Amino acid sequence: MSKTAGVLVRIVLPAFLAAGVIAAPAMAQEKKAAKKMEPTAAGKPMSKEVLKNEKAVVNDVTYKPGDQSPSVERPPRVVIYVKGGTLQRIYPDGKKQNTTYKDGEVKYFEATPAYAVKNVGKTTIHLYAVQLPKQ
Repeated sequence: MSKTAGVLVRIVLPAFLAAGVIAAPAMAQEKKAAKKMEPTAAGKPMSKEVLKNEKAVVNDVTYKPGDQSPSVERPPRVVIYVKGGTLQRIYPDGKKQNTTYKDGEVKYFEATPAYAVKNVGKTTIHLYAVQLPKQ
């Protein structure tokens, strides 16, 4: 081995080993954090309750393309579409209704009977749903 190659091996090899030792715990923490944010089942939107009191319940919801929520009744609510897209309502009788929401759009919805919601678009939809008490 030449003198230059020997010097490089003595300097570069320990640097790579040190980088691996330092990076391994950081990568494990990133994987652990990503795992916490995954939805409980494949194909379901990710929802996190960010506020709950006697006046309102606020959920931070993300629908990836193809994600579908279960069919449930919904109280009166205000929905803020941080990142819009096309959502499809699927009613128990099989009827489907597509609606496209724009980034930053805010909508008020009255209480509704049960229906499922599916992201039928190609982009991830991010929204805040502010559920209000029934009046």
